[in-house]
Amino acid sequence: MNNAKRKGLEAKGFKVGSVQEFLNLSPEEVAYIEIKLALGKKLQDLRKARRFTQTELAHRIKSSQSRVAKMESGDPSVSIDLMIRSLFALGASRKQLANIVA
Repeated sequence: MNNAKRKGLEAKGFKVGSVQEFLNLSPEEVAYIEIKLALGKKLQDLRKARRFTQTELAHRIKSSQSRVAKMESGDPSVSIDLMIRSLFALGASRKQLANIVA
């Protein structure tokens, strides 16, 4: 958010802060969310690079297209375990996964 917009909102009585502050998240929770979003982004990037549709990937991992869409968006109902197994199914290496987490 640009500084002018922030000052305008604060002048009208709004409190401007971060998502972490708004949801009262611990640093560990923020790190977990950031990792999950990064895994989802990498999953989508690899899927598109391999020219797979969400349905094709779902078939490969014995899941559903909607579950693949949820993984790619970082939905909290999807386990990191499934995301990592899906990345491996797309040919991701351990080094690539380590880079995502780092």
